[in-house]
Amino acid sequence: MIKRIRIAIDHGNRNIKTIHTVFTTGISESDISPGRGIDYLEYNGKFYVPSNRRIPYQRDKTADQRFFLLTLLGIAKELELNPNIEKGDLIQVQMPIGLPPKHFAELYDKYETFFRGTGEMLQFTYKQKDYHVTITDVMAFPQDYAAIMLQHREIRTYPKVVGVDIGGFTTDYLMFRSGIEDMEICDSMETGIISLYNRITARMRADYDVLLEEADIDSIIQGRKGFYEENVVRAVLQEAKSYVTDLVASLRERGIDLKSTLFIFLGGGAILLKELIESSGIVSHAQFIEDIHANAKGYDYLYQQQGV
Repeated sequence: MIKRIRIAIDHGNRNIKTIHTVFTTGISESDISPGRGIDYLEYNGKFYVPSNRRIPYQRDKTADQRFFLLTLLGIAKELELNPNIEKGDLIQVQMPIGLPPKHFAELYDKYETFFRGTGEMLQFTYKQKDYHVTITDVMAFPQDYAAIMLQHREIRTYPKVVGVDIGGFTTDYLMFRSGIEDMEICDSMETGIISLYNRITARMRADYDVLLEEADIDSIIQGRKGFYEENVVRAVLQEAKSYVTDLVASLRERGIDLKSTLFIFLGGGAILLKELIESSGIVSHAQFIEDIHANAKGYDYLYQQQGV
């Protein structure tokens, strides 16, 4: 039976997010089927295993096939969760996606063409289930803007709102004036949360001979400090506070007033640093979208508004 389904995908630099799933932007290829108990995607005679070793930052995610394979994995994960999908279905997928606002005009057509492919049937296996999928439509929307639009009724009551999406490798910001986006005041800065991880791990090695992983840093920032020496905890929090200060200062340098503007922070980095941002007192008015899937949900919402 032919089934039509919409699957929104947020191609982050650190994580891939769909409306219901999130996984690291890492994938390894093998000619041999992985061992029992390992989840994998089988496609075109190759076996692809999700990996926690993420792909290095790519501004243009169409540069090679890795993000296409991660997209298939995201589709497979959503189909697995869909109770309406049955064996033998021919699945037609409409796929809303996103791009940083700064690069949107330059890359949206290229992204739509790349992820749509040729329109041919894609046959792949995930968790021993066979799927037959055609990607019938791909439509790109600006990141940050998509998530903020879920709160459009609220933000249009404010003269100035800036959405700040702290992602893995980049921090994207976009100004809204009475609910209307101002594309003259937007950018994608290479100051994502991974830059903080790199600063901290380098300092830990140099000053304390400690090899902290990202999970350790997250744990300390979130208040779970029991496993770590006091001086290590102090240094990690110091670096995190400096990162927040530098990030907000960079917004001020770009002409955004910190006192008369409502800032809406989103993305995995913002969720992690929420308490530090709030306690810094640097911005007078701050709200947080604490849903890691917010951009994917925003793409889905905006796609529906197109009446496709």
